[in-house]
Amino acid sequence: MTRFPAIIAVALLAGLQAVNAAEVAVSATQITSFGDTPLDGVVGKLVFRGGMAMVAQDDTFGGLSGVSLTGPNQQISFVSDRGNFVTGHMAYDDKNRLFGLIGVTVNPIQNSKGAPLPRQYAKDAESLDTLYRDGQPVAVRVSFEHLTRVADFTLSDGVPGGAAREVAIPDWLTNLRTNQSLESVCIAPAGSPIAGSTLLLTEDHDDGAGNHSGWLLGQNDKGPISYQANPSIYPTDCAFLPNGDLLVLERGVSMLSFSMALRRVPAAQVRPGQVMVGELLLSANGNEIDNMEALAVHTAPDGELRILIGSDNNFNDWQRSLLLEFSLPK
Repeated sequence: MTRFPAIIAVALLAGLQAVNAAEVAVSATQITSFGDTPLDGVVGKLVFRGGMAMVAQDDTFGGLSGVSLTGPNQQISFVSDRGNFVTGHMAYDDKNRLFGLIGVTVNPIQNSKGAPLPRQYAKDAESLDTLYRDGQPVAVRVSFEHLTRVADFTLSDGVPGGAAREVAIPDWLTNLRTNQSLESVCIAPAGSPIAGSTLLLTEDHDDGAGNHSGWLLGQNDKGPISYQANPSIYPTDCAFLPNGDLLVLERGVSMLSFSMALRRVPAAQVRPGQVMVGELLLSANGNEIDNMEALAVHTAPDGELRILIGSDNNFNDWQRSLLLEFSLPK
């Protein structure tokens, strides 16, 4: 017996409704291999735990550029590059395999006046992470490109929304008005040497030494930081492990396919003034991946620490909205 029906439909979950939120029916197909690697097989330096490909008839579902855990019972929220929050609960079967997203709502991201973002130039949300107070999720922090900025949004029953609260960032970041500017935001956990500091990482802005520029926002840990560039591939999201090590997701694009890499940066390198260099955990291209842009770390129902990697389909019929899971070998 599974915890939820195998065909995912609209679920009216109490407390999930937000102002102007629309319910969306999402269907999902389980993914049981990663290339030639079966479930629970080792791929690179990770273990493949499965995943799903998601589709919806509603054209507001898609463009999922960042993901974070925002509430109990595997509740997650995505940001869309068309200016929406997409929130639902991940469904697992009795073998702890991810197979669906239920109770999905799509909620327009608001500006500081509480109105929906007025134009596409302002809507391009790329990443989010969750802010905690006394161990409870209370808000999400979102990064935007094109109109480059960072803003916080209140969580209500795990659903982000409300008026944006702008977060001050350096002028050099604000002045980057391209789609290769502020791609990643992640918040250091309690186990990190820079606990509570926010890491901002650009997709393709040179620090003057051939590395990707970044910035740390914190009370004690604040200032420039860089990430070593790798050929033909660019950082698209970041997430911290509980011990403070940093995961960085990278994505490459060619005329025919996408490529991706996941790297692990030791916690000691995530400090102002440092150039972060990541150990390669996973690389892939071809049919097993898509436009991989979203990254999160969470605990599965069986208690295992897992890494979520999601794709942005750019609202194209020929691309997919994937959500893949991996774990670190024990």
